[in-house]
Amino acid sequence: QVQLVESGGGLVQPGGSLRLSCAASGFTSKYPVIGWFRQAPGKEREGVSCISSNDGTTYYTDSVKGRFTISRGNRANTVYLQMNSLKAEDTAVYYCATGRRLTLNRYDYTYWGQGTLVTVSS
Repeated sequence: QVQLVESGGGLVQPGGSLRLSCAASGFTSKYPVIGWFRQAPGKEREGVSCISSNDGTTYYTDSVKGRFTISRGNRANTVYLQMNSLKAEDTAVYYCATGRRLTLNRYDYTYWGQGTLVTVSS
């Protein structure tokens, strides 16, 4: 099994920045992909970004390209999501998840964290 813990959420004004962290433990070598997802109230959970620990390849959903950056930390099995130029529509609970395929399809991910709330509001 893999355990995932997110942190870094909070309240930020439009145009501001936040950095989310995802710490993974357990059999992480069997699941080389970590993805970030978000779910706003009343909406489906959507893929935001993902990264492969094998070669560092990343994907982003169109709405965050140029604003969000996913990266691997120096500490093993830690992944960050740097979010800049935040907008009200970025408000959601953000989850990290781990899987074997580099996709933004939530059904390709096996283990999930508990989520961290990001609120963008003035």
